[in-house]
Amino acid sequence: MYRKQFYVFQDSKPILATIRNYTPADFDALIRIQQDCFPPPFPSELWWSKEQLVSHVTHFPEGTLCIEVDGQLVGSMTSLLVDFDPNDPIHTWEDKTDNGYIRTHNPNGDTLYIVDLCVRPAYRSLGLGKWLMLSMYEIVIEQKRVRLLGGSRMPNYHHHAEQLSPEAYIEAVLRGEIHDQVISFLLRCGRMPIQVVPHYLEDEESHHYGVLMEWRNPFVQIKEAY
Repeated sequence: MYRKQFYVFQDSKPILATIRNYTPADFDALIRIQQDCFPPPFPSELWWSKEQLVSHVTHFPEGTLCIEVDGQLVGSMTSLLVDFDPNDPIHTWEDKTDNGYIRTHNPNGDTLYIVDLCVRPAYRSLGLGKWLMLSMYEIVIEQKRVRLLGGSRMPNYHHHAEQLSPEAYIEAVLRGEIHDQVISFLLRCGRMPIQVVPHYLEDEESHHYGVLMEWRNPFVQIKEAY
C-alpha cells in the first residue's frame, strides 16, 4: 500500500503532509471534503456516497489516495484500471467509471484512469492537487502501466464557446492566450491533451465537453502514435 510524507509551506512555515491510501475509517471525512469542494447549487446526490467509497476500496484499494495536512484530511484522488484504445478514444465519464462506483475496474488494464480529484478550497494554495497527481504517476510506474488518463473539465469554455470550437479553445490555452483553471493545472502537472470528447460529463460551464489528458509512463515503450 502507498504512503509518503513531505513538507508543504504556508507563509514560509513548513507543515507536514501525508499521502496514503484511504480506508473505511476516512469515509465520513471524505464525504465532508466533497461537500466543501462542491457546495450548493452542486447537486448533493453527486457527492461520494459510502456505497461508492466501499466499492473503491474493494475493487482497487491501491488507486485510492488521500492527503493529510498537519493530521487533518483535506483532499483525495481516486482511480481505476481500464484498457484504452487510442484509435477509439470517445467515451463518457459515467461509462468508464461506472458512474463513480468503479465496478468497471480491470486488473489487467493498461491505463490508470482518474475518477476524481478534490482538495478543500482553503488548502489549494499549498499545491496538494499536484502532489496527489505526482503520487498517481508513481503508482502507474510501480504497476508498469502504459499511462495515466482522465477527462478534464473545460470550465472557462462557456466564456468563449461562441467564438471558438472546443479544439480551438484547447489550442488557445496551449498558446497561453486563455487560462483554464483545470486544463492549465493539469498541464502544470505534466498531462498532455489528446482528444476532445463531446457529452463527456454533465457540465454546463464546459458545454458538456471534456478533454482527455494523458501522462505516459516513461519506462514503458509502446509503438502507437496519436
